[in-house]
Amino acid sequence: MQQRISRSFAGVVVLLLGLVISPARAFDLEPYVQQAVPNLVGYLQVDTINPPGNESRGVVYLGALLEQAGIDYESVESAPGRGNIWAKLPGTPDANGRKLPGLVLLHHIDVVPANPAFWQVDPLSGEQLDGYIYGRGAIDTKGLGIAQLQAFLALAASGQSLNRDVWYMATADEEAGGLFGAGWLVENRPELFADVGYLLNEGGSGRRFEQGVAVMVEVTQKVPLWLRLTSSGNPGHGSAPQVATSVTQLVRSLERIRQTDFPVNVVPAVAAMFEGLAPYQDGPNRSRYASIVQAAGDPKFLLGLRMQNPGAHALLRNTCSITRLEGSSKINVVPAIASAELDCRLLPDQDPQQFLTELGYIINDERISIEKIMGFTPATSRTDTPLFKAIQTVAGKRHDAQLVPTVAGGFTDSHFFRDLGITSYGYSPFVFAVSEFTGVHGNNERISVNNVTQGVETLYQLLEEFVVKP
Repeated sequence: MQQRISRSFAGVVVLLLGLVISPARAFDLEPYVQQAVPNLVGYLQVDTINPPGNESRGVVYLGALLEQAGIDYESVESAPGRGNIWAKLPGTPDANGRKLPGLVLLHHIDVVPANPAFWQVDPLSGEQLDGYIYGRGAIDTKGLGIAQLQAFLALAASGQSLNRDVWYMATADEEAGGLFGAGWLVENRPELFADVGYLLNEGGSGRRFEQGVAVMVEVTQKVPLWLRLTSSGNPGHGSAPQVATSVTQLVRSLERIRQTDFPVNVVPAVAAMFEGLAPYQDGPNRSRYASIVQAAGDPKFLLGLRMQNPGAHALLRNTCSITRLEGSSKINVVPAIASAELDCRLLPDQDPQQFLTELGYIINDERISIEKIMGFTPATSRTDTPLFKAIQTVAGKRHDAQLVPTVAGGFTDSHFFRDLGITSYGYSPFVFAVSEFTGVHGNNERISVNNVTQGVETLYQLLEEFVVKP
């Protein structure tokens, strides 16, 4: 009997020692990586084209994936069909009962329209061709949303202790300004963001150049100022041309705007962006990017940049694009009112009211009224933060890449959160060749299978770096 007890005791000791000295079983990320592609295909097949949006369809789809993983979520409609959804992985308080500021993974459910006549495949098919997944929203931003979701689900399944809350959030209406989505949540559900300090959203990604990979992180953006010009005049018959009409006055004003090049203004964030991208440029552009303040004073350089890279050129000055015109409903009727809409984008240091005053001087016609349709406030996120450092660490490990803080010519929902003091970065875990961006808001939008699967791995690695307790 004594011998049996000794043997049993010895067995327990060996078992305990084995538990102590054996390495912990590694978490298997691969199932979450592999499920990303079919989940993205299904998501692309959900019609959330805005207008009208119907983002609640996307909420149903994402909610089902969260339910399958056993994760609770909440959703709300800001208006019929305009759904928003979020889920939270709670952090573990420290010995003092405190958690670090939370992190939100954000993407938008809505997508822009697509004309099937100009696509190789049905824009809502999610069809796979030659290693790519095609569909409206593949990059902007359903691909990002699925990469975030898979990394979020994997983090939940890993059972690791988190130093902060981590939110997965998908919202409506970004493509039309976000007022039914992120903007609505900020105004109507502010408690969601009370303990949030950081947010990752669209707006930046890795770029593959011949010289290597640069990971671009958006830290600020040009400010949209959407305007409507309205011209009034005497109506009449098209067979009896007048000296001036609402239409001719409007055309004159638009031509004055078209011919206006707003002053060059290289703000510090833009200068840092060009300087960071300089090593990846060819020929003369390398030195010009490195000294962009001086180069921007050369009209020849500006013209060449505008022709080769209009997006980069637009970061050096305020811009206005004439995008919509409205006049008579009949060809033989001179209308009493004609109107045009302008998509103006201001640099982050500009005063919108002063810009409107200057635009009035350019138009120089009291018969033209200017109405603001939409405008946001400028805001910039700092780069001296633990999250930026974590992104930099992962970029080095995954791609041997440097981070380049960037300024977006377009706008995202990040401005809503920057206004709350939340550090918000445009960052997606993908690496694109320049040619792969041509489908965004265009034809044949697509993302490679490799980008999707490797993106999940990259984002999961970032989450481990930033939110997992050591």
